[in-house]
Amino acid sequence: MNYEFEGKNEKEAIEKAASELGLERDRFDVEIIETQKKSLFKSGYVKIRVHPVNDGSVNPPAKHSYEMEKPYKKAVVNPIAKDEFEQKLLDFISNIIEKMGYDVAVEISFREEKKVCIKLSSSSSSILIGRKGKNLDALQLLANVYAGRLGREDVRVILDTENYRVRREENLVHLAYNVADRVRSTRQSVLLEPMNPFERRLIHTTLNDIPDVETISEGEGLYKQVRVIYKGSGF
Repeated sequence: MNYEFEGKNEKEAIEKAASELGLERDRFDVEIIETQKKSLFKSGYVKIRVHPVNDGSVNPPAKHSYEMEKPYKKAVVNPIAKDEFEQKLLDFISNIIEKMGYDVAVEISFREEKKVCIKLSSSSSSILIGRKGKNLDALQLLANVYAGRLGREDVRVILDTENYRVRREENLVHLAYNVADRVRSTRQSVLLEPMNPFERRLIHTTLNDIPDVETISEGEGLYKQVRVIYKGSGF
């Protein structure tokens, strides 16, 4: 089950989510779905949707909730599987990709509590990434489903190859600023390409401090679009 929360800013929304859900911050993921900048006649706010890691442990809150994704960049001490769970996970991912007909070497890129990133090394990395990372997202979804079947619903699995995740983040930040400049110049809103929740949240967060621009997610399903709006344009 997902929950929605509002706060004057992201930090307040996150704290409200953690408090009302009674969860540690690493037990839920957050998607920013709407942001309103403060103006002379309106109070600013951020609206978020919370995705608990394990719904069965959450009691429905009175209202809303949230938590920030940590960066993908992390150092790892030992890239070798440290336990049976990690080894099964590496084998599962390797077998799937090899059955797809592509060579791959898999290893642990970084670990932190309830999160593990797996690096894919392949001569077919561009295919594994796919257009806008959709193939990589699909493989990551399968990895997380498998982790759940192993009884580790509490662990978030992240897949990356050729540092795609980091490069994608950097490109999206540049895109956000460029679109904001265009919106401020033309006074016309711009609808961005469909993105996954993490990418949309990155756009919302990047533009959150620009006073005359606001963002809102539109559409249904996992891949929604972010509209960047000039405040006062009537959109």
